[in-house]
Amino acid sequence: MKCREGCGACCIAPSISSPIPGMPNGKPAGERCLHLSVEQLCLLFGRPERPAVCSAFKADIDVCGTDQADAIRLIGWWEQVTAA
Repeated sequence: MKCREGCGACCIAPSISSPIPGMPNGKPAGERCLHLSVEQLCLLFGRPERPAVCSAFKADIDVCGTDQADAIRLIGWWEQVTAA
């Protein structure tokens, strides 16, 4: 599956435990990443400071669903069922 440009759900719904520039403690689930633009695009995309966890994420129908609302819901569900 190809990522839907302008979705940004993967920059909002999941928690990120690794440091992000400007977010040294990562980010909690449901909070927008500081580097998500108003167009819902990652401002760190292709840059070396982009966290490895973000670079490793691959869009998949089971995670991203059919639209942004579906992706927020599904990623939120995955966040809950995989929380330590």
